[in-house]
Amino acid sequence: MIIQVFAIIAPVFLIAAIGYAWARAKMPFDSAMVSALVFNVGAPCLLVSQLLSRPIDIAAMSQIVMACLAVMALTACVAIAALWARGLSFRAYLPPLIFPNVGNMGMPLCLFAFGDVGLSLALAYFAVTALLQFSIGVGISSGRFNARTVFANPVLWAMALTVTLTMTETKLPVWAMDTLSTLGGFAIPLMLMSLGTSLATLSVHGLGRAFGFSIFRIAGGFLAALAVVSLLGLEGPARGAVLIQSAMPTAVFNYLFAIQYNNKPDDVAGIILISTVLSFLTLPLLLAFVLGS
Repeated sequence: MIIQVFAIIAPVFLIAAIGYAWARAKMPFDSAMVSALVFNVGAPCLLVSQLLSRPIDIAAMSQIVMACLAVMALTACVAIAALWARGLSFRAYLPPLIFPNVGNMGMPLCLFAFGDVGLSLALAYFAVTALLQFSIGVGISSGRFNARTVFANPVLWAMALTVTLTMTETKLPVWAMDTLSTLGGFAIPLMLMSLGTSLATLSVHGLGRAFGFSIFRIAGGFLAALAVVSLLGLEGPARGAVLIQSAMPTAVFNYLFAIQYNNKPDDVAGIILISTVLSFLTLPLLLAFVLGS
């Protein structure tokens, strides 16, 4: 079990460490460009190529979507109550509490833990989370909802294309699948390197509050997921993917939104940094639980 857990965690740590060392060495790395490239090209292509390369279990995917929505809703309700009780800003603190790093960390972990099946399930979870973060999440951060943001989301169109091709039993030509696979291949390495460079540039602010919120993000997400997978009766890779994705640290995109809308970016940076460091400590326990149960 120890060797199996190490084999899953090691690639994530090592690739993120390369990004961290790259940033510390002052080497050029355009985080905004890389994030845009991954979100607009790499992730959609990875989603389509992975889901079309094998028969899609519609029932399993539907369960992942339901589980993701349920975990998000449950986590959001508890977070809203906690923020309201303490009189803290919803716009500043709610997004980092409910939107985990399912891309940079969650997808690679599911891939290394469960192979291509785990990656496909993690992609479905990622797709739902991305749609929510770039619609409801942006609405919370900005204080207004813009429907154009939803329909401009490339992940939405990638999911729509995948579902359409699957339902019509349409096969893409080999050259198209090879192109999608090649473009999708850079998504996970760049996600992990981007995570490493972000950690090298973030600073801790409001240590006590950031630590408390980080505990909530990881432990709260895990407990919410544990309740949901038990309720839905999920087993195997589906159960593992939901538990892993839900227990990830705060997503880096929350920091970008905090800067854009001036919602206490230093505090959000502290939550991202501390929750990520804590996750490095909790990942062995999480993976041991997922693989052993």
